[in-house]
Amino acid sequence: MLNNVTALAISKYICSADELARRSGLHLTMGDDFEEYVGITSRLPGKLPTYPNFRPDCSDLPPGNAFWIIGRDREGRVAHVQAMRLDDLSNTNIAEHLESLRACFTDPNVKAGPDSSCISSAPTARQITGLVAYHGDIWLREDFRGRGLATLIGRIAFGLAWAKWAPDFIYALVAGWNVEKGVVDRYGYLHRERHGSVLRLPAHRIDDDDWLVWLTRDELLRTLSRSSASPLRGESTLSATA
Repeated sequence: MLNNVTALAISKYICSADELARRSGLHLTMGDDFEEYVGITSRLPGKLPTYPNFRPDCSDLPPGNAFWIIGRDREGRVAHVQAMRLDDLSNTNIAEHLESLRACFTDPNVKAGPDSSCISSAPTARQITGLVAYHGDIWLREDFRGRGLATLIGRIAFGLAWAKWAPDFIYALVAGWNVEKGVVDRYGYLHRERHGSVLRLPAHRIDDDDWLVWLTRDELLRTLSRSSASPLRGESTLSATA
């Protein structure tokens, strides 16, 4: 029973996944100071700039509603980043949230800049509502790719989101190559639709046509209850009755 997946079981799962990451040479830390986070991500060779969704000069990111994960190698160099934020969309939906530009800016009129726009034509975007977690700014250094770590770091983020918020949905906006190459599958997202966010922010040099990918609350729990903590050592199932 999904309802029997306890906070203790999720905590054990996260600890197990963190240990597997360490064995793979990736030492993870978590935080909620996004000034610190952007200071780190802005200096990473090969990583695109952090979008306004996770920049404190653009978005309100209070400690209880947003967190980041940073992974360092054995020499202390940053090898991985990702972030999550929670939005209460009880009176709206993802499509309206994106198209209003409030997904990126606390006050779009002040921060978005001229000629900014977003169109979300993914059919399900207007059905995703309630407490919704956005998962983004995901980057893994090239020398850590191809080790099966995408599944591991995705599940850690999912577990932390469940432990902190128990959201109704988790979603991400991804470039088409993430779908074509199976990256979305490895992170654990079960649904995907084209044109989730056709975003134009000229002042921020952003011109995207991203897919919407997502999990429901029950699918998130099911993923955490049965998924491997890491493909590096096969299946390791989280007990649903812990």
